[in-house]
Amino acid sequence: MRIDKYLWAVRLYKKRNDASTACTKGWILINKQSAKPSKTVKEGDIISVKQQSIYREYKVLNLIKNRVGAKLVAENLLEITPEERLFKLKVQNEFSKISTPQRDRQTGRPTKKERRDLDKHYKS
Repeated sequence: MRIDKYLWAVRLYKKRNDASTACTKGWILINKQSAKPSKTVKEGDIISVKQQSIYREYKVLNLIKNRVGAKLVAENLLEITPEERLFKLKVQNEFSKISTPQRDRQTGRPTKKERRDLDKHYKS
């Protein structure tokens, strides 16, 4: 089975085209080797998917032909990412929430001063 189709079928990507693009950009590894979208995947392979700054690792349990429901993904794919990598991702997400300036909803467009502050934040 093609890797782009498998990633779409197990709901790691919303569209097959997104999975194909990720393969082309080098964000997908099969057994620690770069994978083109047409690369075949077999049962027992280890797939690494780049998410933000880490690679999440999955083990292929079963090959499937069509997209499955979210409840059935666990039967076909097993996440084997080490806990320290997941912790690193969690810390990054929490830090980005804290460090990004937040605006209240329904407050309209930012004033000139607010806009300058936002620009200053994102340039640094």
